[in-house]
Amino acid sequence: KALEPPAVRHNLSVRTRIRNAEGHGYAMATVEDVRRIAMSLPRTTEHLVGDHTKFRVGRLVYASVSADEERIGFGFGKDERAALVASEPEKFMMPLRSDERYNWVRARLPVLDADELRELLIDGWCLVVSKKAAASYLESIGVDRG
Repeated sequence: KALEPPAVRHNLSVRTRIRNAEGHGYAMATVEDVRRIAMSLPRTTEHLVGDHTKFRVGRLVYASVSADEERIGFGFGKDERAALVASEPEKFMMPLRSDERYNWVRARLPVLDADELRELLIDGWCLVVSKKAAASYLESIGVDRG
């Protein structure tokens, strides 16, 4: 098997630690899963902005579900997103041109499983909270910060 780019390999290792701490599930993700997971993260609020359902901490958005509930945008490092999209182009998409300046990527919600969605939302949430808050939360769910 070919080695994955370092950015993808790093994110997969974080995701693997979350999966190992919380178990596995293979059901298709839904907007109800997005809401349940996002609202379980500290300080998250839900807002309807235009036709998108957005989840944020303070003024910082870390997830946004399209009106048709087919796509989700979420916080993800700019330096790593091309590798993520290249690793699974049937699942992930680059951000809209208007969102390229942000740490953001998009995914097709119906092809994500609920566990993968949880990992992506937690990663996005960690981008909009302090390092201390992120570390504390990850430790509380049994995820090694290393």
